[in-house]
Amino acid sequence: MLLFIALLASPSQAGVVVIVNAENTASDFSQRQLVDLYMGRNLYFPNGQLALRLDQSPSSEIRRTFYESLVGKSVAQVNAYWARLLFTGRASPPQVIRTSKGLLQAIKNNPNAVGYIDEKELEDGVKVIARVN
Repeated sequence: MLLFIALLASPSQAGVVVIVNAENTASDFSQRQLVDLYMGRNLYFPNGQLALRLDQSPSSEIRRTFYESLVGKSVAQVNAYWARLLFTGRASPPQVIRTSKGLLQAIKNNPNAVGYIDEKELEDGVKVIARVN
């Protein structure tokens, strides 16, 4: 009984969704496309537009969940990956936006932006192109 009450009282995430501006023509990204986009292997949407990749705060739970679910790596491992790529000049990491609200606003303001949020935080002006579980 106590476990049931504890589960009800604990905050839970509805799931991580990858979003773009509602006007963006991108739709239904595969896991492979997301991995390539967020790990710097492909920087473009299928329509050829350069994607402005947005990341959540390094200390956020949503970022941990996103990378562990998408690429099977911890935030520390992802940070080490980007440090190596930056050092060699091969790629740059996604731009960090400190809050989900800020990320939503950035995506609403830029038709080429892509980011991820908790599904419970979805708002008008953006659309889901993938779910990461």
